[in-house]
Amino acid sequence: MDTQILMIVGGAGLLALVYAVIATGRVRAFEVANEKVVELSTIIQKGAMTFLAREYKALVPFVVVVALLLGWKINMASSVSFIFGALCSGLAGYVGMKVATGANGKTAFAASEGVNPALRIAFMGGTVMGMSVVGIGLLGIVISYFMYRDPSLITGFGFGASSIALFARVGGGIYTKAADVGADLVGKVEAGIPEDDPRNPAVIADNVGDNVGDIAGMGADLFESYVNSIIAAMAIGLVAFGDLGVAYPLLLATLGIVSAVIGTFFVRVKEGGDPQLALRVGTMVTGAFMIVGSFFLTKSLFDDGTLFFAVASGVAVGVLIGIVTEIYTSAGYSPVKQIAQSSETGTATNILAGLGVGMKSTAVPVLLICGAILVGVKFGGLYGIACAAVGMLSITGMSLSVDAYGPISDNAGGIAEMSHMPPEVRKITDKLDAVGNTTAAIGKGLAIGSAALTALALFAAYATAVGVDVIDLNNPKVMVGLFVGGMLPFLFSAMTIQAVGRAASKMIDEVRRQFREVPGIMEGTGRPEYERCVDISTAASLKEMVVPGLLAVITPVLVGLFLGAEALGGLLGGSIVTGVMMAIFMSNAGGAWDNAKKFIEEGHHGGKGSEPHAAAVVGDTVGDPFKDTAGPSLNILIKLMSVVALVLAPLF
Repeated sequence: MDTQILMIVGGAGLLALVYAVIATGRVRAFEVANEKVVELSTIIQKGAMTFLAREYKALVPFVVVVALLLGWKINMASSVSFIFGALCSGLAGYVGMKVATGANGKTAFAASEGVNPALRIAFMGGTVMGMSVVGIGLLGIVISYFMYRDPSLITGFGFGASSIALFARVGGGIYTKAADVGADLVGKVEAGIPEDDPRNPAVIADNVGDNVGDIAGMGADLFESYVNSIIAAMAIGLVAFGDLGVAYPLLLATLGIVSAVIGTFFVRVKEGGDPQLALRVGTMVTGAFMIVGSFFLTKSLFDDGTLFFAVASGVAVGVLIGIVTEIYTSAGYSPVKQIAQSSETGTATNILAGLGVGMKSTAVPVLLICGAILVGVKFGGLYGIACAAVGMLSITGMSLSVDAYGPISDNAGGIAEMSHMPPEVRKITDKLDAVGNTTAAIGKGLAIGSAALTALALFAAYATAVGVDVIDLNNPKVMVGLFVGGMLPFLFSAMTIQAVGRAASKMIDEVRRQFREVPGIMEGTGRPEYERCVDISTAASLKEMVVPGLLAVITPVLVGLFLGAEALGGLLGGSIVTGVMMAIFMSNAGGAWDNAKKFIEEGHHGGKGSEPHAAAVVGDTVGDPFKDTAGPSLNILIKLMSVVALVLAPLF
C-alpha cells in the first residue's frame, strides 16, 4: 500500500485525538462554584479510576501469558500486536473515563444555567470517549500495518483489544449492577428513599458503576468492534483486490472520523428545546456525510460504485437497528407502556411482559442484519459483508459520543440530588438523563448489529485463512461444534447473571447493615460508609470476571485443536446465531423494564410508592444484569471467539 495513504489515514486518527484534547480542555475550563458538587464528583472519579487501575493490574498476567504463547506457537508479530492492541484499548478506556467522570459535576452545575450549557458539557465529555476510541484505534492499526505490511500479522491487535474489552465489559457490568441492585432494592423498596439519595450507602458505588459499565465498558466494546471490522476487511480485501482492498476499509474509517467531527458541530439546542433532537441531528448529519462521501470514495478507488451499496447498507442498518431499539425501549412507545400497565397486577406480570417485549424485539433487527448480509454479498461477496461492518462502525466517533453522554447526565442527576441543588436543576438533569437512557439503548443496538456483522467478517477471514470453503452439517464433528457454539452464549450469560446475583447479595447485606448499625443515616445526620460499598463491588467484579473471560478464549482453542478447523467453524456459526439473539433479547428487555419503571415514576399507574411502582422496581432489577452485564458482554464473546480462531488459524 502507498505510504501516502497510510499518512492520510494516520492523519485522520490524529484529527480525532486533537478533537478529544480540545474537548477535554473545554470541559476542564468550566468552573464549578459549588464545593459539595466538586467533592461528590471527585469521590466518583476516584472510585472509577481506582477500579479501572485495579482491573488493568489484574489483567497484566493474562496479557503476558497469552503474548508469550502467541510468540511461541504463532509468531512474534502476533505477540507484539496482541500487546499493542491491549494497551491501546486500555488507553482509550482510561482517557474516556477520566474526562467523563470529571464532566458529571460540571454538567450538574451547568444545569443551573439552563439546558443548553448542561447538554454542551455532557456531550463534550462524551466526545472525548468517542474520538479517543476511533483515534487510538485507527492509529494503532496504521502503526501495526506499517510495521508488518500484512493484515494477517496484525490480527493479534484485534485479539488484544477483544480480550481487554470482554473483561472490561464483564467486570464493569458486574460492578455497576451489584451496586445498582443493592441501592434499588434496599434504598427504594425497603427504606422508601428516592434514587440517588445521599442517605443510601450504595449511592456512590452506583454512580461509579454507571461509568465503569457504560463508559469504559461500552468504549472497550466498540473499540474492539471498530478495529476488528477494519482488520477483517483488510485481510479479506488483500485476497480479493490486493493493496486496494487493504486501503479501502482504512479510508472508509478516515471518512467516518471526518464525518463525526463535522456532525458534532450540529449538536445544538435552544433553551426550552429538545436535547434528544439535537443529538439525533448530529448523528443523522454524520451518517449522511459518511454515505455521500463513501459513494465518491468508492467511485474514485474502483472506477465502479458497486461496493458503495455494501457500505451504505451497513450505515443504514446501524441507524435502523438503533431506531427499532428505541421503539422497544423508550417510554414514548407502546411496548414500554404495556410493561408499565402490566405492573398494576403485580411483579409476575411485569416480568412476563418484559420477557415478551425482549423476545419480540429480536425479529426486526435480525431481519435487518440479514438484509445487510445479502446486500453485502450481492455487491462484494465476503468482502462486501466486511465493508458493511466497517460502514456501520464508521460513525463510531459520533455514536459513542452520544452514548457516553448518557452516563455523564445520569451522574449529573445523582450529584444534583446528593448536593441538594434546587429542584429546577434536577428537572433539567432528569430531562438529560431521560434522553441518555434512549441514547444508551440506541448505542446498545448499534453494538449488537455491529457485533453480528463484525463476527461474520472475522468468520469469513478465518475461513479464508484455513481454506474452508464449505461447513458440512453432515459432518458429526461440525454438528458437535455447532451445538457447543450455540450453547456457549447461554452458559456465559448464566455465569455473568449469577455473578451479579452473588455480588448484589453482598451489597444488599452491607446496605442493610449500615441502615441498622450506623447512627443517624435516615435522619441525615450520620454519614454512610460509601467506601465499603465501593470496595465490595470492586472486589466482586474482579473475582467474578475471570471464569467467563477464560471460557471465551479457551473454548475455540480446544475445539480447533481436538475437532479440527471445520468443527471450529461450526462453533463460531452456532455462537454467532444464538449470541446475537440473546444479546438483542436481554438488552432490549432490560431497557424496556428500566423505562417502564421511570414511566410509572412520572406519575402514571399510581406513581412513586405505589404497588405498581414496587413491581416495576423489581422488574427493573431483573433487567439490570440483562441490559448492562450479560447482553452487552455477548457482543464481545462472539467477536472474541472469532478473532481467537483467526489468530490461531495456523495451528488448525
